Amino acid sequence: MAIKLISEGRVRVNSLISYNPEQRINLSKDKIEVDDKILKPQNFIYILLNKPKGLITTTKDEKGRDTVYKCFEGYNLPYIFPVGRLDKASEGLLLFTNDTSFANYILDPENHIEKTYHVKINKKINDELLNKIKSGIKTNDGDLLTIKSIRILREGQKTCWLEIILDEGKNRHIRRIFETLGIEILRLVRVSIGQLKLGELQKGKFRFLKDSEIKNLLKKN
Repeated sequence: MAIKLISEGRVRVNSLISYNPEQRINLSKDKIEVDDKILKPQNFIYILLNKPKGLITTTKDEKGRDTVYKCFEGYNLPYIFPVGRLDKASEGLLLFTNDTSFANYILDPENHIEKTYHVKINKKINDELLNKIKSGIKTNDGDLLTIKSIRILREGQKTCWLEIILDEGKNRHIRRIFETLGIEILRLVRVSIGQLKLGELQKGKFRFLKDSEIKNLLKKN
């Protein structure tokens, strides 16, 4: 509903018409109007989604592909936006909120909030390659991609599961590392952000964060 109102030009932010459903706003400062009626601030909500593979992390896709908002169909939720992204082929923990300050804090690289991923690749890995990844990988376009840590979780005959922790996140960070090395990623699952863990939540399902989880993410006691 909110996206439809925005696309029809019926929403103003600080007296200016907004056609961008992904525009970040501060609900405590910005004036939001719908059909010339001022909206009162609403309560903030914080949601954890177990994103399935195959969904686009955006509010609306120009090619008509399914987005992560498919997981919220049938629920009477206020407008929420994703905190960061997982690409179409990636799975796992994805946060949503209507609290811009919260989202900015989580995404700010200076806060060094760790994000943990379980990654399945199409080959076994040795100590030499592990150390090479730990030291940083320079991509073909000259970008240096670093990680905080990497370790082997388990190995098959021709595959390997790795745990990789980032405390910064560039676009397609992990995928670009392995593309540069000529290694195929078979699965990529984000399992935690800070102390917040994906746990046993089923794919495509979501839950609201507890107050204690929000405080832990914001490093508040």
